[in-house]
Amino acid sequence: MSHTWDPDRYLAYADERGRPFVDLLARVHAETPKVVVDLGCGPGNLTALLADRWPGASVTGIDSSPQMIAAAREVLGVTWEVADLRDWARPDPLALRAPVDVLVSNATLQWLPDHLALLPDLVDRVTPGGWFAFQVPGNFDEPSHTIRADIAERAPYAEHVRDVAVPASHEPADYARLLLDLGCEVDAWETTYLHVLTGDDPVFDWVSGTGARPTIQALPDGLRGDFEDEFRALLREAYPADADGRVVMPFRRIFVVAQKPAGVRV
Repeated sequence: MSHTWDPDRYLAYADERGRPFVDLLARVHAETPKVVVDLGCGPGNLTALLADRWPGASVTGIDSSPQMIAAAREVLGVTWEVADLRDWARPDPLALRAPVDVLVSNATLQWLPDHLALLPDLVDRVTPGGWFAFQVPGNFDEPSHTIRADIAERAPYAEHVRDVAVPASHEPADYARLLLDLGCEVDAWETTYLHVLTGDDPVFDWVSGTGARPTIQALPDGLRGDFEDEFRALLREAYPADADGRVVMPFRRIFVVAQKPAGVRV
């Protein structure tokens, strides 16, 4: 089931969502790449950091959402493209596409159920000696996700959300082992951020713009409000605010930076 993304809602927590991208990029030690690609670039605010860091490079942002790319086009100095990540990664036996010196994907691969199997194709798009860096959430056992899943499994919602996209990721060691087997040098780690949020329902506001959005969009108008009300109430219990109205939301993220050896194609 298809869904659409709302760039404005996504950017409501731009600083918090952007910090993992900055932390990921800090471990990419490319000096003068010629071609840089951001897979799943969203509204482009973070892709702009790639253009700033490597002003001499050709930087391209790719996203499957026309809404996100429309917002991204306001960022100058970057080429923007609407495309499915899986199509972009498809093998290119005739070498018609330019190899990529730095390939970055931030909080995108978790939406692809088969993304572990896709990694060899992504590495193959990287030039020998180039870099492949990605970050995925690792918090799918947290209440922000499990509560949504529990509600969605019950009537009257279940029949409407059976085919909805649900994000998932693997453990850091799974990614590291696969990329090591491909001959890459690998730096993999995890971090749990403690986001301090404010507002009436800040955790709902966060997840309704990302992980829970496909579920919420799939519901008919007559059920969506009831689902959201129940979801909000249970999230308030799981993430209570302190006396000053602040909510601490832990968010585990998984990071992988791989450098492809010179002279190697997988």
